[in-house]
Amino acid sequence: MLDVRRMQVLRAVVSSGSVTAAATRLGYTPSAVSQQVAALEKEAGMALLERVGRGVRPTTAGLLLTEHAAAISRQVAEAETALADLREGRTGRLSVRYFATAGAPLVAPALARLRRDHPGVQVDLKLIDPDDPLPEVKECRADVALVVRAHDRSVDGVRLEHLLDDPYRAVLPKGHPLAAKRVLDLADLADEPWVGSEWPGPCLDAVLDACSAAGFGPGFVVESEDHATAQGFVAAGLGISLIPLIGLRNPHPGVVVRKVRRPEPVRVIHAAVRDSAPAEPALRVLLDALRDAAAAAT
Repeated sequence: MLDVRRMQVLRAVVSSGSVTAAATRLGYTPSAVSQQVAALEKEAGMALLERVGRGVRPTTAGLLLTEHAAAISRQVAEAETALADLREGRTGRLSVRYFATAGAPLVAPALARLRRDHPGVQVDLKLIDPDDPLPEVKECRADVALVVRAHDRSVDGVRLEHLLDDPYRAVLPKGHPLAAKRVLDLADLADEPWVGSEWPGPCLDAVLDACSAAGFGPGFVVESEDHATAQGFVAAGLGISLIPLIGLRNPHPGVVVRKVRRPEPVRVIHAAVRDSAPAEPALRVLLDALRDAAAAAT
């Protein structure tokens, strides 16, 4: 097997034209350079240099190895540059999973900032409703996933980075008798027809758990599973709904929005990453951008 370091010594001899000049360039003694070349010739099984006057020139085999040594040197330099870019977060690849209502207020501004500041980072972005995204993270199919999870619910092998607490608001048709109140007790909505706004899962669970704590179960007459559509059904007078605050960035003109208490339903949004995930700069930059987007959304 050819020794790459000895090939670089040969390259220095060929480019400088003599063993002495190569030794000066490399900081070796001429004897050490000659020994390295002799060892490389033994590995190659062929002569690599021939004497010409006071200097040397490469044989055909020597020229071949010199060209390959130059190519190796270029590849090493390219690898060092690529590694530095990765280390500084200028490049990389991230797989991100998110749920629909986190897209516009959280994911979009975070990715816009990532693209602006680190355009070399590639992002594989996929919507995960209604699937549970945590297996995607645990099984290394995703680097980060936005999830709704209670503060006290840990997951083996996954670290939950808190982004924001997203409280639900009551959404009523304009002219509804309860619209006269600035704040509603959740129990005020017990006898109302309900318009669903969530997929079955942790977001809907936050609503159902709060209603249970208030002593009732909501009577759903429409299942929309979409915040904008739910507002349209409410505006049409089909019922009332509970919609999280970041899902009300563009409220329908035909509805009114009121705070809810006793209790206030809240969905807790986290970024889930593997405990064993290396601290790659691109991932750190994305998590910082998600935290900033969450702070701006509240």
